Amino acid sequence: MDAPGSMIARLFDRVSGETMIAIAGIPCATVMNAADVERIIEAVEDELEAFVPPESLRSYA
Repeated sequence: MDAPGSMIARLFDRVSGETMIAIAGIPCATVMNAADVERIIEAVEDELEAFVPPESLRSYA
């Protein structure tokens, strides 16, 4: 969590340690129901679908 009511989801490149995608401001709480968790997962999936990797990573696809 980056604040009491929100979190940041990050996708890291394990080799370089570089953050590939960071989604900030995702609403959350210390206790969440299934619908809240589903919204977080959908937000991350939407960002991943829209992600265009840097040219240096495209050869791995």
